[in-house]
Amino acid sequence: MEGEAGIRLSVFIGLFVLLALAEHLLPRRKLRVRKSRRWVTNWAIVLIDTATLRLLAFAVPALAVGAAFDAAQRGYGLFNQTDWPFWVEFLAGLLILDFLIWAQHLITHKVPLLWRLHSVHHADRDFDVTTAIRFHPVEIALSMLLKIGAVYLFGPAAVTVIVFEILLNGCAMFNHSNLKLPRRVDAVLRLFLVTPDMHRVHHSDKRSEHDSNYGFSISLWDRLFRTYIPQPEAGHEEMTIGLQWQDDRPTRLGWSLSLPFRRK
Repeated sequence: MEGEAGIRLSVFIGLFVLLALAEHLLPRRKLRVRKSRRWVTNWAIVLIDTATLRLLAFAVPALAVGAAFDAAQRGYGLFNQTDWPFWVEFLAGLLILDFLIWAQHLITHKVPLLWRLHSVHHADRDFDVTTAIRFHPVEIALSMLLKIGAVYLFGPAAVTVIVFEILLNGCAMFNHSNLKLPRRVDAVLRLFLVTPDMHRVHHSDKRSEHDSNYGFSISLWDRLFRTYIPQPEAGHEEMTIGLQWQDDRPTRLGWSLSLPFRRK
């Protein structure tokens, strides 16, 4: 789709700036690590992630959006074999992709090798909008391969994949933001969407808490599969973010990228 990359980048930057400003004006927690150190490292990681996906595109030219066009032309996937109304396929496609990302997230916590990659995300010592972009490039590549496979299997339209990617990125930045929402607003929103307070529990250094609340977008899956924890035991202000054994090393780019490949 012409201009798709530009649209996604514009929405990403716009939401990032808006949420960064909002969490600065209405912070939920006092940050424990100097923001400049964390932000430089987290932004460096996302730039490496972007370069990784560019390289992956040479081996798998489709990536997710391109895979949707290719699947439509070849008639691959469930939706390309049916004659359902577009709105049905659109909503079903969004739900299927969101569930797969939720399931992938859960699996990264249960499989030791994948947890090593995913622990880079959890190693962040604070919890703010940049935490949403802190993922090891190998994990980003594996996640893209999963989405490509799902697109060929289910055949959602390219516009569905684009909207899903925009919603996923936007929701991830929102629910990772250090934003203080009124309790009543949070209580209503989390009936449908993952809120910052809901997802912050997932970043607790307690295993029982970070093995919960896996959703990035809608809160349905955690409630349905009983992985939902409403609040952290120590409270949002006193809970510890990150991994139990670390210190300030996650602010270092080299340490963060090498974390999955060495002993703690």
